[in-house]
Amino acid sequence: MELTWIAIIASLCMGIGAVLVFVFAVKKNYFRNLEDAKYHVFWSDVEELVDSPAKPKEEENKHEDTGEARS
Repeated sequence: MELTWIAIIASLCMGIGAVLVFVFAVKKNYFRNLEDAKYHVFWSDVEELVDSPAKPKEEENKHEDTGEARS
């Protein structure tokens, strides 16, 4: 029975802690611009595609003809 009460008290403490962290984040204005985060992720992926050099076709064909493993 003691273990049950310990588990209940621990879960209540974790729940109260989560609520306090949420209230702190709201008061510090951490949730002000949520839409901006998804655009940062999207544009970083696009920049990687644009900045990465493309493999020349001749190099790809060379590996297929000679049977070498691609790196």
